[in-house]
Amino acid sequence: MSDCKDKDPRIHGIASSIRVVPNFPKPGIMFQDITTLLLDPKAFKNTIDLFVERYRGKNISVVAGIEARGFIFGPPIALAIGAKFVPLRKPRKLPGKVISEKYVLEYGTDCLEMHVGAVQDGERALVIDDLIATGGTLCAAIKLLERVGAEVVECACVIELPELKGRERLNGKPLYILVESR
Repeated sequence: MSDCKDKDPRIHGIASSIRVVPNFPKPGIMFQDITTLLLDPKAFKNTIDLFVERYRGKNISVVAGIEARGFIFGPPIALAIGAKFVPLRKPRKLPGKVISEKYVLEYGTDCLEMHVGAVQDGERALVIDDLIATGGTLCAAIKLLERVGAEVVECACVIELPELKGRERLNGKPLYILVESR
C-alpha cells in the first residue's frame, strides 16, 4: 500500500498523471512513465512537496539520487530541506575518484558509483528514485552510502511495484512511497 494513500488529496493527482505504457520496453512489462507527471506542473510540485514535508526537520544532510530519474526528484528535495545532493551514477560517468557497489539484475549485473568524499562518516542520508521494482538498485545505494559511514534514514520512491517485492529486499530499511503501480 502507498504510505500516503487516502491521507492526502494530492496523491490522486500524482497517480493519475503517471502514464502506464503496456509492453514497454519488452512484452509483458507495464512501464510506469513519469514523464507525464513532469508535464503536469501541479502534480510534479505536489510530488516534491510531499517528500519535502516528510523530510524537512529530520536532520538529513544528504539526498542521494539514483541515476537517472532520482536526479529529477532529488535536487529540489535537497534544496528545500537544506541538504546536499549526491548523484549515484552508472559506471564511468563521474570524473573523479569513485567508490562502487555492484548489484544483480534479473538479466545480469550493474553498478552504482559515487565520488569519494561526497558523503562523510555520520551523515544522515535519504535515497531517492522514481520507482522500486525488485529493490536491487536501492540495496546497492544503501550499501554504498553505509560503506562510507552514512546513516541511511529512509528510501523514497514515487512509485512501488509491490508484486515484485522489492521492499522485502531492503532488510527492514524504511521505504516511503507515494503511489503503487496501476
